[in-house]
Amino acid sequence: MKNLFIAFLTVYLATGCHGQTQQTTSHEKHSQKIIGGGCDGCELMYIGMPDVIRATDTSAGWYEQGQKLVVTGTVYRLDGKTPAPGVIIYYWQTDNDGYYSPREGMDERVKRHGHIRGWVKTDTRGQYTLRTIRPAPYPGEALPAHIHLSVKEPQLPNEYYTDEINFDDDKLLIPHFKRYPQENRGGSGVVRVLLQDSLQIAEHDIILGLNIPNYPEKAIVSSGLNIGEDQPSFIPFHAYGPDKGTQTCPVCQYGRFHGIIYFVGNHPDWPEIKKWLSYLEQESRKREKYLKVYFVYGNERSYSRKARESELEQLGRELRIQNTALTFVPSFADTVTEAHLNRVNPEADNTFIIYKHRGIVDKYVNLKATAENFRLISQSLDRTRGDYFGLPEPEHR
Repeated sequence: MKNLFIAFLTVYLATGCHGQTQQTTSHEKHSQKIIGGGCDGCELMYIGMPDVIRATDTSAGWYEQGQKLVVTGTVYRLDGKTPAPGVIIYYWQTDNDGYYSPREGMDERVKRHGHIRGWVKTDTRGQYTLRTIRPAPYPGEALPAHIHLSVKEPQLPNEYYTDEINFDDDKLLIPHFKRYPQENRGGSGVVRVLLQDSLQIAEHDIILGLNIPNYPEKAIVSSGLNIGEDQPSFIPFHAYGPDKGTQTCPVCQYGRFHGIIYFVGNHPDWPEIKKWLSYLEQESRKREKYLKVYFVYGNERSYSRKARESELEQLGRELRIQNTALTFVPSFADTVTEAHLNRVNPEADNTFIIYKHRGIVDKYVNLKATAENFRLISQSLDRTRGDYFGLPEPEHR
């Protein structure tokens, strides 16, 4: 039987994985009109699809030999924060030996996906859970182990694929990504595996339409990491405020508390910026030690460190800033300050990231400095504040 499995594997490698990222010349013109550009095999999600799909699914692999794995997450709309209910996720994967092993009686068309396949449908909160086993990598191949995903949004005419789920502890992952980096379709597919007793648990969120060709909602600006992800460490230059003259990392120094990072890139609107900074300074004073506010200016045009320091220092004095940190980076793509880890779009008017305990709890893009939006931020801080009992007050440098 293993020879038969190898045959299926050979066909899949030729048309499955690579077929999702490259279109043949004969379909090039047609794929330009399809949301996602089309993919070989995604349409197989409809074969055997049950009439009723639940938010939790247990695969056939769960009852077989292998490391039990639970994948859970939230599906968001393109803004990265609005949960998306009613989205169907189709998954397929290898077995514990690395084969897409078919079962007797399977439809011939889906045998190349193997018998460990199934569906979940996001609930009213956009959440889903999959119970399965951890897939094994293809025997003799350099590809890391993965779970394939394709999604079908209820309002769109066709399905499309997102990045495969990969595992951050897979030794094959880094060598493979150096040659074939992920496209971040729907967000990063790399998950962090946690161990609970003998069970592995991984969280995987999906952003609908993110980096998906021909997606119809491109008017929505995408910027910054997403709710549920970790706020990365980075070291902006502090031009004014509590840590002036340093390159203090916001989350390293104060990550246990509430933090707001207010990013502005290549299109600064200074009257708007001054309104936002005045409001955020008031919030910081009102919430005292429990809120740290950072303004990160990343305009890459005509960058001069000395000029940037002088510009922000003058701004801080004008607004009588005391608590808010006015910082800057050469650009949001800068790797020296590690600003690139924030994935901020420099063409966005602004990006607000709210984090707590180093995790992103809310996000806003392109907010105007209005009383309504000030209330929106205040309500978000109240909603996500949580309990700080027992945490010592952070110290300023």
